[in-house]
Amino acid sequence: MAGKNESGSEELVARSKRVLPGGTFGNLPAEIIIREGRGCRVWDENGNEYIDFVLGSGPMVLGHAHPEVVAAVQEQVARGSTFFANNRAGIELAEAIVEAVPCAEKVRFVSTGTEATHYAMRLARAYRKRDKLMKFEGGFHGMGDWALMSMAPRQPGNFPQAIPDSPGIPRSLTQEMLIAPFNDAETAVALIEEHADELAGVILEPFQRLMPPKPGFLQALREATSAHGIPLIFDEIVTGFRFAYGGAQEYYGVVPDLAALGKILGGGYPLAAVAGREEIMRLLDKSAVGEENFVQQTGTLSGNPVAATAGLATLAVLRQPGTYEKLFATGRQLMEGLQNAFRNAGITATVLGEPPLFEVFFADGDLSNYRATLRSDMNKLRRFNRLLLERGVLKPETKIYVSLAHDDEAVAKAIAAFEDAARQLARETR
Repeated sequence: MAGKNESGSEELVARSKRVLPGGTFGNLPAEIIIREGRGCRVWDENGNEYIDFVLGSGPMVLGHAHPEVVAAVQEQVARGSTFFANNRAGIELAEAIVEAVPCAEKVRFVSTGTEATHYAMRLARAYRKRDKLMKFEGGFHGMGDWALMSMAPRQPGNFPQAIPDSPGIPRSLTQEMLIAPFNDAETAVALIEEHADELAGVILEPFQRLMPPKPGFLQALREATSAHGIPLIFDEIVTGFRFAYGGAQEYYGVVPDLAALGKILGGGYPLAAVAGREEIMRLLDKSAVGEENFVQQTGTLSGNPVAATAGLATLAVLRQPGTYEKLFATGRQLMEGLQNAFRNAGITATVLGEPPLFEVFFADGDLSNYRATLRSDMNKLRRFNRLLLERGVLKPETKIYVSLAHDDEAVAKAIAAFEDAARQLARETR
């Protein structure tokens, strides 16, 4: 039962606020301090148990402390944690990526999703010998300066003008990013055509935050970029190995030139990667392209054996027959339960996404682009999240991740919490 022994973590919260900005790691509120996790459940420092839909912000698709992952990691840790050199697990993981991901001919490991998208963009610029990139309003590509352009503009501007999302980003970068509306193929293709001679690449989440692509949208981008030899980059940090074993590019049937991978790839450990066509990836090999064209990239923990071992163990489970059918079936049940909870409570709301990853928006109508989602009532969402927390369900601010560990009991309890929280929300907002 959530909410007991609240004084147990008060000292830790106070300590965190003395040494951490805002008392947090920059993610969940300071008051949420998780002690342990097993399967689809986590326990906080007060001993409260929660059904977990955060899942480490997505990596834990198998659930927490999966026995096969734990065993593999423990065996590797006893042999060493990192070497700053090639290791068998990293090589085998790269082989698994090339086998799984349609665009992947070569792989370069990094430690974070921000690094993966950063280097994907750098590779595109080096390959095309141009500086400008196009991204989509509302698209999230990590914390790099290039990525934090029009990710969440408070006052959206005119396309294709970029708006920095944070202080500290050089204003000059606004001239090097073009912004297009997601799911508007006509406008996006027109911008590609207009700026083809100066574009280094086009980067997007094929499933942008929680918005599925409209039929034909990704295909239109693929055709337009291919016609001009412009690299198309899919940010699959979230969707890689979640929507299908080959990621969103397999699920939606559109193959980019480069992809950024992370989260599930590392099985809960810091690991990400850039993967793509050999013609572009070879720029990372000085012996192949020479000093003038060589793209520099190195990282202390890139491809470290513990993370690679966890990734290999995770992918081995995901390759088992029926895995994705189960993940999607669980997600569909939760999506339907969430939508029914609001319908029965008389609250206007739309459950948007795909079964492995979705969210509720307190709005109706077309929610297929960033500006449309601004109509959603965020105060209601924050209150709903709090009501769920009080009922033993932990979810991120704006996403519900589904895992293979969410069993029938957890699904039933979660749906019951959805229904009770929706009824309470309805009483409060009448």
